[in-house]
Amino acid sequence: MKITIIYDNEAYKKDLKADWGFSCLVEIENTPKILFDTGANGLILLHNMEKLGIDPCIIDEIFISHSHWDHTGGLSDFLKINKNVKVYVPSSFPKPRGAKEVTSVKDPFQIHENVFSTGELSGIEQSLAVKTEKGIVVIAGCSHSGVGNILNAASNFGDVYALIGGLHGFREFGLLKDLNLVCATHCTQFKSEIKKLYPEKYIEGGAGKVIMV
Repeated sequence: MKITIIYDNEAYKKDLKADWGFSCLVEIENTPKILFDTGANGLILLHNMEKLGIDPCIIDEIFISHSHWDHTGGLSDFLKINKNVKVYVPSSFPKPRGAKEVTSVKDPFQIHENVFSTGELSGIEQSLAVKTEKGIVVIAGCSHSGVGNILNAASNFGDVYALIGGLHGFREFGLLKDLNLVCATHCTQFKSEIKKLYPEKYIEGGAGKVIMV
């Protein structure tokens, strides 16, 4: 499994643009390529994709975590280039214009053989859960529904191995002790505290960062 961070508050690679928001490309063997969220600005999203050598037309699906602008702002510009993607949105999110096929997700949902949505937690946000040989890899947009709730929901698909994405003001650091990999991105307020507590499992994020699981 390969995760490429395309959009983040910080840039891991110097030729990429940093901006408030989040997006990453999820590549799993024998599975359609999934773009998780689209950042805040379509021009920045597409610029970073170009610099990373990612052709928007190779992406098969888009997974939108929640409706906030910093995760959906690039969607309309992306759909102008690739109208054939299937889009998964939480049920609270209106059907995006220009999308060929839209699936509204409320309850836990199996997208592919080893790919799941946690369902729309707390009526606001869904997270992506991917089953790997090492365990479940969870990708979260902002964790508005609470990291504990997200990890609990993802554990229904197997033992959680990794958590990647925005954690906002999350401070229940003990919830991370049984994980093997943590990559706190975007809106996470206490990155330094998490890194200090779990240096052996913490991975820096940033646009251009590639994580192999």
